[in-house]
Amino acid sequence: MSDLGESLKLATAAIRLASGLSIRDLGVVYRTRSGTIEALREVALDVRPGEFVSLLGPSGCGKSTILKIVAGLISPSSGVVRLGGRDVQGPSQQIGVAFQKPTLFPWRTVLGNVLMPADTLGWDLAQAQTRARELLALVGLEAFATNYPNELSGGMQQRVGLARMLLRDPDLLLMDEPFAALDAMTREALTLELQRIWIQDRKSVLFITHSIQEAVFLSDRVLVMSARPGRIIEDYVIDLPRPRTLDTMTTPEFSNACRQLRRHFLE
Repeated sequence: MSDLGESLKLATAAIRLASGLSIRDLGVVYRTRSGTIEALREVALDVRPGEFVSLLGPSGCGKSTILKIVAGLISPSSGVVRLGGRDVQGPSQQIGVAFQKPTLFPWRTVLGNVLMPADTLGWDLAQAQTRARELLALVGLEAFATNYPNELSGGMQQRVGLARMLLRDPDLLLMDEPFAALDAMTREALTLELQRIWIQDRKSVLFITHSIQEAVFLSDRVLVMSARPGRIIEDYVIDLPRPRTLDTMTTPEFSNACRQLRRHFLE
């Protein structure tokens, strides 16, 4: 490649990175009555626009702490977090968050729950309703717009949460084990559903999971974290064609990726 070609390649990469998520030298120290606890140490990671990245690691390694910092819910002890080239200093409309439980309001209908961000931000109701109905169709719940949360299964409630998260059209989705509390079959179905939504919408995603198979199936890259103090010890590229199906899980390539990641937890 010529010097000009290499320069253009580097410039393009820099632009993509600047418009994505960038974390550098992130550290978190908690002070307790019994002393200090170092939760995170010198964490560095990137999520490029349109990329699906999973954080995989043992319990207590700081995965959820990273997510809360990126969401602007808590502040780090050290380091820098930037989204779109700007420092993250608090909650932002550019960021959507999904936790293990969707925390739906029981007195509001499915449509009403999806419209919560619009009500909070004072958006035009007619336009917001049109977008909310589009999102309910996207997650396969258009027929349940007038139902209440207690009339839905756990998987359906998670879909409502996904639609609500997407209403603001965020640049980055943060997902903290959103399917962990579901039964195996529902979790499998929603994993396929999430992949379909991501392929259609191409949002940047930072996804936290304890499941190696879930991380490999969904991700472009899997970041492996060490035990506390958490740090990134491997950035593993998942080179599997999309869309991935349940049959993908039976391939040698899928098994090899899982095996390469699992070795970190067997040592």
